[in-house]
Amino acid sequence: MLDHVIKGATVVDGTGAPGYTADVGVRDGRIVAIGTVTEASRTSEDASGLVLAPGFVDPHTHYDAQLFWDPYATPSLNHGVTTVAGGNCGFTLAPLNPARPEDADYTRRMMSKVEGMSLVALEEGAPWNWHSFGDYLDALEGRIAVNAGFMVGHCALRRYVMGADAVGGQPTGEQLEQMLTLFHEAMDAGAWGLSTTQSSTHSDGDGRPVASRHAKPAELLALSRAVGEHEGTQIEAIVAGCLDQFSDDEIDLFVEMSAAAGRPLNWNVLTIDAAVPERVPRQLVASERARKAGGRVVALTMPILTPMNMSLGTFCALNLIPGWGPILALPVPERIARLRDPSVRAEMLARANSKEAGVFRRLANFGRYVIGDTYSPANDGLTGQVVNDIAARRRQEPFECLVEICAHDDLRTVLWPMPTDNDTDSWSLRAETWQHPDVMLGGSDAGAHLDRMCGAPYTTRFLGDCLRGRKLTTLEAAVKMLTDDPARLFGLRERGRVAEGFHADLVLFDPERIDAGKATLVHDLPGESPRLDSKAIGITAVWVNGVESIRGDVVTGAVPGKVLRSGRDTQTVSTR
Repeated sequence: MLDHVIKGATVVDGTGAPGYTADVGVRDGRIVAIGTVTEASRTSEDASGLVLAPGFVDPHTHYDAQLFWDPYATPSLNHGVTTVAGGNCGFTLAPLNPARPEDADYTRRMMSKVEGMSLVALEEGAPWNWHSFGDYLDALEGRIAVNAGFMVGHCALRRYVMGADAVGGQPTGEQLEQMLTLFHEAMDAGAWGLSTTQSSTHSDGDGRPVASRHAKPAELLALSRAVGEHEGTQIEAIVAGCLDQFSDDEIDLFVEMSAAAGRPLNWNVLTIDAAVPERVPRQLVASERARKAGGRVVALTMPILTPMNMSLGTFCALNLIPGWGPILALPVPERIARLRDPSVRAEMLARANSKEAGVFRRLANFGRYVIGDTYSPANDGLTGQVVNDIAARRRQEPFECLVEICAHDDLRTVLWPMPTDNDTDSWSLRAETWQHPDVMLGGSDAGAHLDRMCGAPYTTRFLGDCLRGRKLTTLEAAVKMLTDDPARLFGLRERGRVAEGFHADLVLFDPERIDAGKATLVHDLPGESPRLDSKAIGITAVWVNGVESIRGDVVTGAVPGKVLRSGRDTQTVSTR
């Protein structure tokens, strides 16, 4: 007897092949029948007019902590994501050195600063009862509703072995061997490989460059070679040039790391903007050179424009503009005084528009910001208005006008920058770039920057755009980009397709309605900390390993997800 039959759905199987009408039967967590299914089943449903696709695979998340208080990885699961890759950007919660209990506090403060996670939620929502990476994976086993795999963060490896010297120091030969031993143990336990960062935007809770930023190429290559000694492993890496354009040295590093491992290396995020036409070709030089050297470098890019809110009062992307960080870190009264100084504003604008600002130049057009929530009588009625319009009425420069509005709210004002790359040429360039064999959709950062952005719904918003919006690609191609492509990159065993014998990770949706709702601020994290959430529209149901986990955008309470361990659940994707 079958567990469940989905009858008469339009099956879009993830391979890119045309959709077709069929019944799909599930038993013991696997797809066991596709076609006209007559075998008896415990439950069934009529899916006429609906699309049945493989569960979506999000290749870049930071659900490492959230899964402890939210096993459903919301809102990703609501939007059809059944498998998430975590442990990215060099940051993981394990391993932790048992001889230094204070390292857990350091890790929490680092994650709060660099990934925008609530410190209260980190402190109250996770048990912090692990030391080895295997301990951490075991702590999640059997209690999550999505499938989840994790890279090992380079920063955690360094901190475990070098302690406080991990920031600013270089490992001795003995310490490097200890780091490699620890890394091998993590991969033996199921870690997917190495994640690391050398990005200038990544600082710890003390405001210092995170540990992996101090690593020299020899250390990175030693770790990369270790990746190649384990089955089903990968590399994920971030450098400063990911935000704009790679330097020659950064391209060399990516190529050498991937070739040394004989494994794919993915990075994020490839920003596509027709106003900077030279960026995409420059970034893909790394991919071209890697293939010639026996490696593979894959760029992640988002297929939607992810809305972000900003503030002059709390840490956000504005703090990452060169020269802005020290000013925006001042106590609020002193910060307001500095921001009201015309010479300070002029210097800030000059830095924001400079080449060194890279992709953050996109944030410098302050006239195109929309005012969000306000908190003082002086700002009554400004919510929803564009700064350019307010500035024109007040006969002020846009940045001056924005500063005054924020100052009235003691810098609590919520700011929404309008995207600068929402033009036809940019969307055409995106559609063209998606066809490159070393470009993959992803980069949601789901689980991070919780009160500033909401990238998790990119799956449903993209499909809605393909079906009823710009229609830049077909439904079948879009589903392949969200399912089979990332599954094949990570070597996921029997996932990413609707095929007999595959795990029954499935999403059933209405093609006439599928979309994502507007991001709204909710206070449902531990300690009632805030985050942005987005409702899924048109998702009928989501199954993880054959178990219904979402029905009508509501979690069922089931936790059928698996911790996906390298070797057992992933196979090697060799570049040689």
